[in-house]
Amino acid sequence: MSFKLSTRRSFVAATGLAATLPLLASCGSGMMKSRKERTFRITRTDAQWRSQLTSSEYRILREAGTERAFSSPLDNEKRRGTFTCAGCGNRLYSSVHKYDSGTGWPSFWQPIDTEAVGTTTDYKIGYPRTEVHCADCGGHLGHIFGDGPRPTGKRHCINGVAMDFIPT
Repeated sequence: MSFKLSTRRSFVAATGLAATLPLLASCGSGMMKSRKERTFRITRTDAQWRSQLTSSEYRILREAGTERAFSSPLDNEKRRGTFTCAGCGNRLYSSVHKYDSGTGWPSFWQPIDTEAVGTTTDYKIGYPRTEVHCADCGGHLGHIFGDGPRPTGKRHCINGVAMDFIPT
């Protein structure tokens, strides 16, 4: 049987993709469960979270969603103050550590203190990323990348919906 070159390439590409999909799908599931299975200082039932949070806050904080880039007013927040978890009020980031990364999300080079946030490894999009969550309630905040400014070199890329701002 004779195949055209483009047909063979399509077949090989489709076969390779089909073989890797189950692997990629399984990667993220275990890591997200580990964050959800942890015990945090502040716990609520799913119904309690749903009644307390807006639909956008619930999607970001409890389902690890992501807001659209450049959609949060907190990205342009320039006043001095504190960014707190929209789920539990935990103090997360100081305006002193905020900078404009140009990514469209509020960005910080470090949390307000070492106990404010926690991290897990997230494979949700097929490769490992450092997920950052509220240390008190476990709410998903965003991700940490290694392309930030000195002194840490870290960029805490945070969903604005996941936070409230308290000016000083």
